[in-house]
Amino acid sequence: MVKITYIEFNGTEHVVDVAPGLTVMEGARDNGIDGIEADCGGACACSTCHVYVDAAWVEKLPAKDAMEEDMLDFAYEPDPATSRLTCQIKVTPELDGLVVRMPERQI
Repeated sequence: MVKITYIEFNGTEHVVDVAPGLTVMEGARDNGIDGIEADCGGACACSTCHVYVDAAWVEKLPAKDAMEEDMLDFAYEPDPATSRLTCQIKVTPELDGLVVRMPERQI
């Protein structure tokens, strides 16, 4: 299992174990974490699983593809450097300790 820390906008932290092969979005959904809505179910067709990746982790993640870049245009207050869609981040053992922060709201 991979430990991921999800931080709600109000500062509430959730450290959960997520199985490799799932996405960061599925880890939030399966653990009942508020702040990641994932309306499209992980199809990269909305931006309701938007998070800000901790700066220490930005370079450790795979690059955003064109579809994710396009969907982030619809996210609430996206940050070009740290915004990601959690449905597009596949959990691997290398992501153990990943920290993501939720925006004030999803769109």
